[in-house]
Amino acid sequence: MSKGNNKSSLQLFSSRWGFMLSVLGIAIGTGNIWRFPRIVAQNGGEDGAGAFLIAWISFLFLWSIPLIIGEYALGMKHRSGVVATFIKTAGKKFAWMGAFVAFVATAITFFYSVVVGWCIYYFIYTLTHALPNSMEAAMSVWNNYQNSGWPLVSHALAMGFGALAIWKGVFSIERVNKILIPTLLVILFLSVIRALSLEGAWDGISYLFKPDWKQLAEPGIWVQALTQNAWDTGAGWGLFLTYAIYMKRRFGIVKNAFATGIGNNFISLLSGMMIFGTVFAVLQTDMGMAKPEILEVMRTSGPASTGLTFIWMPQLFARMFLGNPLSILFFLGLTFAGFSSLIAQMELPTRILIDGGMKRPLAILSVVLISYVFGIPSARNLNILSNQDFVWGLALILSGAFIAFILIRQGLSNLRKKEIQGNRDDWKLGAWWELVLKFFIPIAAIVLLGWWLSLSATGGQWFNPLSTYSLLTCLMQWTIILTIFVLINRWINKRMGN
Repeated sequence: MSKGNNKSSLQLFSSRWGFMLSVLGIAIGTGNIWRFPRIVAQNGGEDGAGAFLIAWISFLFLWSIPLIIGEYALGMKHRSGVVATFIKTAGKKFAWMGAFVAFVATAITFFYSVVVGWCIYYFIYTLTHALPNSMEAAMSVWNNYQNSGWPLVSHALAMGFGALAIWKGVFSIERVNKILIPTLLVILFLSVIRALSLEGAWDGISYLFKPDWKQLAEPGIWVQALTQNAWDTGAGWGLFLTYAIYMKRRFGIVKNAFATGIGNNFISLLSGMMIFGTVFAVLQTDMGMAKPEILEVMRTSGPASTGLTFIWMPQLFARMFLGNPLSILFFLGLTFAGFSSLIAQMELPTRILIDGGMKRPLAILSVVLISYVFGIPSARNLNILSNQDFVWGLALILSGAFIAFILIRQGLSNLRKKEIQGNRDDWKLGAWWELVLKFFIPIAAIVLLGWWLSLSATGGQWFNPLSTYSLLTCLMQWTIILTIFVLINRWINKRMGN
């Protein structure tokens, strides 16, 4: 069978700048602007959300950046997709593990494309309609959209545009991101500056950063912080491993990993300031609500606050000079953010299919068709989308632990000295990296998941697999997928040519 991973025929990113913007595209997306504010709202205390931020930032340096460094190293060393890399490093019997990591990222893609579709719809809506200037009007726009057939159409548009972006491989990915990321950053900074100028906005900022220290004793905070940081940065998905296949060695692994992780978290904080500032300004100043009422609204803007960005951002722009054109730019930027991450998520399974001998056009079409079909339930039902976000978001902890496992199997010391430190212009990487991957990440994954699972087993609906956030819905879905991959482990090896 002809293989698509011949190293001599691989396209590579043409410049360090193009590569940096592309990997920032993995990290900076709707996970920052849409997911981060709603997760903070869900996990904030009565006095503030700063405790969540402390846990979240801790995991940037103890989870995300070490894994990103490891993914870069594996991608450059083996120049293969996620599944083939697992086979090369851990052996044939662990092909199922690589398949699970790839599936987690792909399962997120199923509903992530739906969210990108929301962005497309709101861009078109703001282009053709007046902005809603009240909570009731904004909720009406949101509910009318969700109750129509438009989510299916916008989901299809997201997948179609994503396919075009990766059609020619790394060349088209690099060109697209050179436009998407700078445009997004300019629009985001303008939006944040305007949000902070609203009367009452700084009360929202104060809440965002003020710690409620007793929350740090709650396991849920740490689990959600780890999940969100993995969501934010893309660490443990296999996405950086996939892009590193096309990375030139001179670009430098360590510098890029730190720049990606820190830059991503900075964008998330800006997005949180924008959303929290806006909501507090609108509800407190214009509608006279007290803080408990405001927080309740933020936590109930759709299931798991899924509508937070889409309900409140139009009201921000309705209250500013030239708000309508700025709202158009914002939702265009949000769409760009979604696409920059979506194309990386689509490239990951595409690369795996290419490794298995499939031609790129057929691989892309297969990914688009499968992702669209499996995304339909999330497009039709927000509770299903919230469930999938919950289940596969938590599964990122398993994915990160599995990637740490193959890094350990590869040999951390040799990998650090030969693959990571081979560039004299790159930053030096100390032995701390090996310790984090060998001890902290596996222990953190076991302890946090075990802690959360044991406490969840005492909750009210923990035994109901159809409950959106139950213990059993997680275990059931993970077990089904893991069992399937273990049973077809030999077939996976055969398809990968091993």
